[in-house]
Amino acid sequence: MTYNRHPLQGKTADNKTQQDDKYPADSEIAPFFCYLPACRGLLARLISVLLFNRPKIDAQLRQTVRELSQSGIVVYVNKYRSKFEYFFYHCRYRKEGLPYPVLGFDYSTYFWQPLKRTFDGFVFNVGYWLKHFSWPDPYQQHFYRNRLLAGDAAMISLIEEKQSYRQLAKSGTDPMDYLIEIQKTIDTPIYLVPQLILYDRDPQTTWLTLTDVIFGTREKPGRLRRLWMMLKRPGKIWIEGAEIVNLKDFLQTREATSLNQKSQAIYLRRFLIDRINRHRQSITGPVLKSRTEIMQGVLTHPETQRIIAEYAAEHKVPIYKAQKEAADFLDEIAANYNLKIIKIFDICLRWIFRAMFDGMVVDQEGLDRIRQASKTGPLVLVPCHKSHLDYLILSFVFFHNNLPCPHIAAGKNLSFWPIGPLFRGGGAFFLRRTFKGEPLYPKIFSAYINKLLTEGFHMEFFIEGGRSRTGKLLPPKIGFLSLLVDAYMKNNWDDMLFVPIFIGYDRVLEEKAYIHEMEGGKKSPENLINIVKARKFLKKKYGKIYINFHEPFSLKQHFSQSSTPFFKLDRETRGQKLHTFGEKIISAINSQAVITPHAVVAATLLNCSQKRIYYRQLLEHAETYMKYLSMRGVKLTDTLYIDNQGAFDTVLDTFISNKYIERSASTNPAGTPPNPIFKIHENKRPNLEYYKNNGVIFFAPAAFTALSILALDAFQFTAEDLYPHYDFLKDFFSLEFIFDPEEEVEVSVRKNIKAFIDDAILTPHPALPETYNVTSAGFRKLNLFAGFLTAYFESYWVVLNFYMRYTRGPILERRNYTKKIQALGSRMYKRNEILRKEALFKINYKNAVAFFTSQGLNNPENQEDQEVLDFYTQKVQFYRRCLPN
Repeated sequence: MTYNRHPLQGKTADNKTQQDDKYPADSEIAPFFCYLPACRGLLARLISVLLFNRPKIDAQLRQTVRELSQSGIVVYVNKYRSKFEYFFYHCRYRKEGLPYPVLGFDYSTYFWQPLKRTFDGFVFNVGYWLKHFSWPDPYQQHFYRNRLLAGDAAMISLIEEKQSYRQLAKSGTDPMDYLIEIQKTIDTPIYLVPQLILYDRDPQTTWLTLTDVIFGTREKPGRLRRLWMMLKRPGKIWIEGAEIVNLKDFLQTREATSLNQKSQAIYLRRFLIDRINRHRQSITGPVLKSRTEIMQGVLTHPETQRIIAEYAAEHKVPIYKAQKEAADFLDEIAANYNLKIIKIFDICLRWIFRAMFDGMVVDQEGLDRIRQASKTGPLVLVPCHKSHLDYLILSFVFFHNNLPCPHIAAGKNLSFWPIGPLFRGGGAFFLRRTFKGEPLYPKIFSAYINKLLTEGFHMEFFIEGGRSRTGKLLPPKIGFLSLLVDAYMKNNWDDMLFVPIFIGYDRVLEEKAYIHEMEGGKKSPENLINIVKARKFLKKKYGKIYINFHEPFSLKQHFSQSSTPFFKLDRETRGQKLHTFGEKIISAINSQAVITPHAVVAATLLNCSQKRIYYRQLLEHAETYMKYLSMRGVKLTDTLYIDNQGAFDTVLDTFISNKYIERSASTNPAGTPPNPIFKIHENKRPNLEYYKNNGVIFFAPAAFTALSILALDAFQFTAEDLYPHYDFLKDFFSLEFIFDPEEEVEVSVRKNIKAFIDDAILTPHPALPETYNVTSAGFRKLNLFAGFLTAYFESYWVVLNFYMRYTRGPILERRNYTKKIQALGSRMYKRNEILRKEALFKINYKNAVAFFTSQGLNNPENQEDQEVLDFYTQKVQFYRRCLPN
């Protein structure tokens, strides 16, 4: 490594003195005790072996330091001056093959030196004093500088006893000022590597125990406590690195260039301390306060007091009753975040996950992005919601990856004993499904949310509102989102980051219950009896769990796209903006979804227009779907990457054992591979529909494009011919499939046309631009894609028939209208007016009614409503004729 070597500026020593005191940089090393050579004493090596081998080093820190050492000077930075930490980093990093600190700024390590070097150092210091009547100074004699330029790594501490005296009295040499001075005279960058040893991942608290007072806190343990933790549980100690500071670049920032060198050193020290503190908080979380302290903070806040006073005056109740009501609401809501409960959950969940699942696939790159984003402030985590396990999985992943567990917004139906108190201890706070009828409740709830975010806690909520019973994501509910945005606006925070997260399963525990509910059955309540019954799930295997993280969304950036500030918009426009933002989050979650072999096989079985399908034909259809997914860059499970046919065979065996399908042998010519026939049990089609819906969002654009082509009823067409059909279908099923609201129809159509061309479904016209021909094989494949929409069209057709047959008054005002639609759907299914049993899902009916109502169809007795009914009746009939039976 080659460095520029320039004399330090501002030194007053004459040339003779400098020559006398200069020691060779690369061969003989001056015996300053701030230098710790690799050859250490016997006692030092023994301690290193006993204490330093088991603590874990962050893998990203290892890689980063290795790369930095190739291009610059590495200086490790810790917060508190500690000879123990210096010796720890020296020994452990040397063993890891990393640049290890041999220079300790203002450290004296004579105790760790080999005996010969200790003796040489004593002779050197005495001889220097007899000659100069002062002790040797490694700063004045450029020892630090020479060793750094020779490629040695160093360590510097930010907080020490003499630091304030040096800064205020300007006596002695400030090591930070010294490093800045070196950096200004050389071209090689000095990399400051902030790092910390985490002896415990528990957050700091507002109270000190007797142990903390006597033996030091977990952040800054005393010698005995540190030794005890090293001996008792060394495997749970982590070495983490905060974000690296390139000193050369730092000095060129606008803030640094406006300061003199002494002020730059002070500013740099504060900057590094803040960076270390933020990194620690990103792991341990903010300072932990008791539930009582949090609640008191909410109730005694001036804004909350004003709200309570206004409520008391408006409703003419005594102020003490209003205070009591607010306290009762808060007691119903508030979490009781407790690290001991979280650790108990961790032990239980490790056992449960091993018993029920074949593993957990976590997007580590995405998680690293989240870790970096968390250093800027609290995050709002927005996972999809497919199972009750979702509440637990994200906290489990965060806990095992050195991230603080979030506070979780949970439905009040989960607050029953004993689960409620346990969930509160794990960070859950409870909210009611509706805020109607309690004018004070939503304001107290909002004040609590504001308090959690102000304290710096990560927050998790489910934007779908509840668990999806269909397998696909639900439209966004903006109630909780609006509370978060209000808190962001009121506090004038710099930004708020939302993290869309996909949590998926090969199989969900609640599959049977979901199908029961979708077919009209009553939802089973959450209670202790059902928890006890749930033990039967421990006897089955449910495949793998998949967790993927999308890039965080900036609320500030989203609202900055509008010329009018959000708080100045009218209520309807604000609602539209929030809904658009919610759709972006849902779309982002969908983009991180993982396609499982269960989804592909279920789609192949259900979309086949025949009652039976041969094995080879099934594989052929599945391959068509796989090509499309591959061309669109969709994430697949590892089994599909490695051996998709083997994965399909495994899924078929599972479906057979669950009695969703049956397999019969076929007569094959001698020597040919077996080609059995598979038949779906009609009453199990809804079960397969659930699996199909797990991946339907990726096929929906292809289905819209395919049906648009089929609707043209021509073998040659232009891209523009498809736009009106695609646009109608996307709007018609806007409550079924949530797409990025910013992606235009033209872009979606062209992407799918390209994918169809790659699979030889379409061929570009040789002469006419933007014109395409359908191949003979392509026509059959178009039906495979369009088949994804068949059940949905049948569901909407049932609802339109309900509008046509029951015209007495507005539909939404009719009692039990969903049950009547379900009864009509069952009759139409028995009369073969609709052919798919999966079209009888209750949620499809509700979405259809919600869509038609939004289009002005509510009371068919009105003439205008009748025109809307006639329009959609004609449209649905037309597209149904184009669909495969």
